[in-house]
Amino acid sequence: MFEGEEPPAHLGYSTDRVKELGFTSKVGSTLQLVTPEGPVVVLTGGGQREEVDTAQVRDAVAVFARAVPKQTHLALALPALDLDDDGVASAALEGAALARYVYRIGEDGPEAKLDQFVVVADSARHEAVRTGLDRGEVLVRATKLARDLAGTPGGILTATRIGEVAEDVGAKTGLEVEIFVEDQLVEMGCGGLLGVNLGSVEPPVMVKLVYRPEGEPTGRLTLVGKGIMYDAGGLALKPGDEVHATMKNDMTGAAAILAAMTALRELGCTAQVTGYLMCTDNMPDATALKMGDIIVMRGGKTVEVINTDAEGRLVMADALVLATEEPVDAIVDIATLTGACLRTFGTEIAGIIGNNAGVLDQVRAAADRVDEPVWELPLARRYRRELKSEIADLRNMGGINAGSITAALFLEEFVGDVPWAHIDIAGTAQSPSAEKWPNKGTTGFGTRLLIDLALNFRA
Repeated sequence: MFEGEEPPAHLGYSTDRVKELGFTSKVGSTLQLVTPEGPVVVLTGGGQREEVDTAQVRDAVAVFARAVPKQTHLALALPALDLDDDGVASAALEGAALARYVYRIGEDGPEAKLDQFVVVADSARHEAVRTGLDRGEVLVRATKLARDLAGTPGGILTATRIGEVAEDVGAKTGLEVEIFVEDQLVEMGCGGLLGVNLGSVEPPVMVKLVYRPEGEPTGRLTLVGKGIMYDAGGLALKPGDEVHATMKNDMTGAAAILAAMTALRELGCTAQVTGYLMCTDNMPDATALKMGDIIVMRGGKTVEVINTDAEGRLVMADALVLATEEPVDAIVDIATLTGACLRTFGTEIAGIIGNNAGVLDQVRAAADRVDEPVWELPLARRYRRELKSEIADLRNMGGINAGSITAALFLEEFVGDVPWAHIDIAGTAQSPSAEKWPNKGTTGFGTRLLIDLALNFRA
């Protein structure tokens, strides 16, 4: 129900009456109307009709789905808006299905289920609505996969296991999958991934995914994901608080890439997309990387490790170098990288930073289309001095300030002159509460963004 409009006549409620019952037409407002027979009817606020976009549709339908958590069959009267019906239908399904889906290990499975979602629209709109629902199903499935991976404890989802998952889903979704294990990584000189792995009993794994479109690709995009399966901080052990329990999600970047790439063939992506998942634990064993150690990265740069909890940039640096060694038009990396980004933007906005305005514009446009908000930070090279080492090419961490920027400056050292953007999802990977389409816990943030980026990517 939109502001200034009457409730549907067949409900038998006037505008004044629903106001008396506490309903407003703003997005986020709901009112359940229960009758002795028939379905529960939920009035859902839509805001100003002429101002509604697909993000508001997604949020409004998510609120509707949460209003009746015990109902497993939902139906939506799709409003007529000055928007494409396929986009509205996709957003509606995303809102309902993602709001209802909660990853849980145990006999009960997800705590809120959705068995059926019916969209009601006049026959002239059916084709567009069906197209949108088909797309929405793919986006929901990918996001659920990312949530599942990020939510699985590191004792279950090891680096080896995520490689097996990649082989399984890759075979089903038209991806080439190559798994690189420890001996191969030694031969390749991937000192970042190997160094971070020193304290873990679980071996490291690099997963390379390739999606090839039919015909000549319209561009070549490489995605690099941080895959720290569990991050204890290494010898720079994290504080003994609740943050430890969330560190199973420190591979959300890798999860988002794997999940996103499973959707590309079904959605007709015309770009060639390569993904690198850099996977290991970061543990404080007696053999772990020590503060002050120097490691040699792929490509030969030496890094003095002054903080073993700044490990994500080390594993990703190897993959960034590998990405530059093949034909590529742009590199985008995604990682739960810095607490500084969480403190800057909170849990609803990711940070982006990079060396190329065109690539950053494409990332920002994709984020806007799927409502996974990002905000650009400056690649302030004046802070490069923070990474200066007396005995190596650079240190793996700057000072106490501008942590998100100095982390990006570290990554930039390994991309050469290739157009590159970095997405820091340290805040958005985990939601502290269930609001709109994200649930409490792992969100799968970045999955739909990367899908949209790949579908619309141009060199």
